[in-house]
Amino acid sequence: MTQSDRKIRVVLIGGSGYAGFEVVRWLLRHPAAELVGVFGPPDELGPMEEFYPLLSEQSDLVQELFDAERVANIGADLAMLCVPHKVAMSYVPALRAAGLRVIDWSADYRLSDAAVYEKWYSPHTDPDGLSDAVYGLPEYYREAIASAALVANPGCYPTCSILAIAPLLRAGLIEAGGIVINAISGISGAGRTVNLKFHFPERNENFEPYAVGTHRHMPEIEQVLSDVSGKETTVLFQPHLSPMDRGMLCSIYANPTGEVTDDQLAEVLVAAYGDEPFVRVRTDVLPASKYVSTTNFCDVSARVVKDKIVLFSALDNIIKGASGQAIQNMNIMFSLDETTGLY
Repeated sequence: MTQSDRKIRVVLIGGSGYAGFEVVRWLLRHPAAELVGVFGPPDELGPMEEFYPLLSEQSDLVQELFDAERVANIGADLAMLCVPHKVAMSYVPALRAAGLRVIDWSADYRLSDAAVYEKWYSPHTDPDGLSDAVYGLPEYYREAIASAALVANPGCYPTCSILAIAPLLRAGLIEAGGIVINAISGISGAGRTVNLKFHFPERNENFEPYAVGTHRHMPEIEQVLSDVSGKETTVLFQPHLSPMDRGMLCSIYANPTGEVTDDQLAEVLVAAYGDEPFVRVRTDVLPASKYVSTTNFCDVSARVVKDKIVLFSALDNIIKGASGQAIQNMNIMFSLDETTGLY
């Protein structure tokens, strides 16, 4: 399909969460795609404007009960799955059998080794899909994404971490072990499900770590860094919740393999990302969550500090960390300029 053909017909499964809402908004103004259906579970049905009043008079879409046959009969080209892990792999086989290409936002197809997935999540029920899936980080897997039938949209923390670390690891400027990722996310990263822990009085003016040594994005980060660098890589990943709606910032500490300067670090980052439309190498200001808010950009920077290399990266966790990256992948899959409908 090219831009001269009919619009890409997209169905969204799971439109009532924050990331689902964002992709609805982006697709409504995408010049080459059309959102033709939204589906969800029995307790989350109804007009999209009831979930998000901001959509009033912008869309008459209604979230219907998911039914694989109904989805197949719409005549869609692509299904975007914004559903929890374990749920996605119960939907994907039927969607693929109906001839749809799929972008899954859960973790179900990100870890290529089923044993690793099962260690961190649950038993995997779609081994065929797992073996076929392409990791959807465009900056490193663009060619494979273009022809993929199933794309595993990366997590927000892995995207923010990998984009900063990978160029220096590939260039041999940092050691593949002993990398520490100090990551901070806005509360929207926890999803929209009601939970006392995310109640306003609990989160406001409160900054705290969580999932010490147990966060499920750690093996995802290690897998991808090892793959793109060709070096077995280990990281210590520690996330934190920040009292902001959206945004993500990573401060990353790595051991240099030799003498290096700030200018050399910047040169390596520019060489990796100078032609990338959505990665900005910052030498003027350090990355900050507000500088990437509501955009599909990831900002990266690096400094030499004493005996360490310190990397910084920032992105909007709901956009480059979810919905925007999914649209970027969609554009690649359907032979569009990957910036189409994004900024």
